[in-house]
Amino acid sequence: MNPTTLSTLAAFPSQLAAHYAAIPGAFRHWAPPSWEGVPSEAFTAIEQLCHVRDIEIEGYHVRFRRTLEERNPTLASIDSEPLAIARAYGMADAAKVLAEFRSARAQTMEIISNLSDAQLARTAVFEGYGPLTMRSLIHYLCSHDQQHLAGLQWLAGKIDASTIRR
Repeated sequence: MNPTTLSTLAAFPSQLAAHYAAIPGAFRHWAPPSWEGVPSEAFTAIEQLCHVRDIEIEGYHVRFRRTLEERNPTLASIDSEPLAIARAYGMADAAKVLAEFRSARAQTMEIISNLSDAQLARTAVFEGYGPLTMRSLIHYLCSHDQQHLAGLQWLAGKIDASTIRR
């Protein structure tokens, strides 16, 4: 697997925590009047953390396992908005969520760090993405991480813009 991708995935929990910490405390549950242009799902800062944690565990862990163990499985996409409502993401404790995510990402790194070329070439079909390999799936996880860092930065920009007095 590409070492840049692996190191980026390994560094993400610290980056996520730092980007979240950069959001002023009074705005961690804040939503802009419009989500137009958001580069991630339309989630508040705390909801972003919960989403990333749940997609790691219930999305990617399951997808990795199935791709490695089954013959060309179809991998489900997860509808995040109903999950956010059902699990009351907005009420979550950020420190707990970040700790759970760190643990989940450590498990991810154990799964993907030493895969053979044959394992990386295993195939699946991912709803919304189409046919892929295990290697593809790892790149998509890295892309997902980056989308959520961008989402937090986008929120920070919207938060700052909301303070302009007209």
